[in-house]
Amino acid sequence: MGLIREPEGVDFVIKSRPLTKKEEELLSEFIREHKAKRLKKLATKKTSSKRTTSTSRKRTTIKRVS
Repeated sequence: MGLIREPEGVDFVIKSRPLTKKEEELLSEFIREHKAKRLKKLATKKTSSKRTTSTSRKRTTIKRVS
């Protein structure tokens, strides 16, 4: 998300109304669920993305004898 640049001589002022108790609770619940979902997703990525090295990937050079 980028920043909004204000044109010269113009000020953007945003006045938001205070949240009600019910809105605060809903927002807090949403944030908790989102964090839990994100952490679960990250935990499964870490365990499934382990790399193993195999001997077939190593390069070997063969010298020709003349």
